[in-house]
Amino acid sequence: MISHPFPYRIIRSSRKTLAIQVSVSGQVTVRAPHTMPDSTIQRFLSQKESWILKHLSHSASRPAQPQAENPPLSEFRRSYYMESARKIFKRKTAAYARKMGVTYGRITIREQKTRWGSCTSEGNLNFNWRLIFAPEKVLDYVVVHELSHRKEMNHSPAFYAVVASVMPEYKACEKWLRDNGATLWQNPSP
Repeated sequence: MISHPFPYRIIRSSRKTLAIQVSVSGQVTVRAPHTMPDSTIQRFLSQKESWILKHLSHSASRPAQPQAENPPLSEFRRSYYMESARKIFKRKTAAYARKMGVTYGRITIREQKTRWGSCTSEGNLNFNWRLIFAPEKVLDYVVVHELSHRKEMNHSPAFYAVVASVMPEYKACEKWLRDNGATLWQNPSP
């Protein structure tokens, strides 16, 4: 077993590829297929070590987010916010899809802990309802990002060229989510 200068955890699932996540709190998570040998995971960690260390130092230099008291939302309020999000995302997705010349399948509104949005290979889109509390441009960016996967199902330079063709200032929106996204998890005041 190869030694690494950081703690990490491995989560195995039915996925087909390896992925590494570094949370804002500095937790390193490796997501791997059930059948992948440990030796392959260790080699992957070694190859990505400098990337991981860079992201860990970025996490460490970030000021801690204040932990506001966050009472649970009532079911009524959660339903209201989710329905509001459904209407907003349907309208914005339809408008941007026309502008980009792409199609999409079903739109689902969720409360995902680790994602703001996702796009399946079938073109179904998932959006996090908490984005309705972000600046409108940031919400638009997430819609454009997910619709761009209808042209490029990856995060390659070609993918980001599609995003930039619709929203040249997308990097500022990504930065806003990195810097302020945690505040969207604080429940809104009544």
